[in-house]
Amino acid sequence: MTDSGHDLPLVDEPHRFPVVAEEQRFSGAKWSVWSETVDIDGHVVVRDVLRHPGAVAVAAVDDEGRLLLIRQYRHPVAAYMWEIPAGLLDVEGEDALTCATRELFEETGYRHGTIEFMGGCYLSPGFTDEYMHLFWARTRSEPEAEPEDGIELVRMPYARAIAAAREGRIRNVSTALALLMAAARVPAP
Repeated sequence: MTDSGHDLPLVDEPHRFPVVAEEQRFSGAKWSVWSETVDIDGHVVVRDVLRHPGAVAVAAVDDEGRLLLIRQYRHPVAAYMWEIPAGLLDVEGEDALTCATRELFEETGYRHGTIEFMGGCYLSPGFTDEYMHLFWARTRSEPEAEPEDGIELVRMPYARAIAAAREGRIRNVSTALALLMAAARVPAP
């Protein structure tokens, strides 16, 4: 065990222990669940893994300094949640940037003026390989279309949304992280 950590690089390190057996337990429209038998240095364990295509989320601010937020009901947690536009990487051959651009437009009706990758995160690496690509965008001044059906779009003052993330009132991890990352790049006024 290293107490100080001074000699360790502070970066997640890819490594794969041998999978000695696997069995698909569930196959759905967007993801599947597999039981994998893994040999971790001679200790054989079974891990259930939700395999996921990955996703994108876009923290987008309009020219009036308002963040585009979606209020959406999420049944698994029985709550209306505040989220930034997001979606799955489920279109064959589509990269994360193209997906982010598409999702921003489909969910809000806005097109970006500028967009850049901020970073990303594994949402719950204890059971899924889902990776969320996070983007920062400045939108054009007016929407070009209506949001998708069923989407409640709110243009929230950027500073108010950042404060909500800092205070733990926004509990969707990709939204909270993207807002905190965005605030580090472009501080709220």
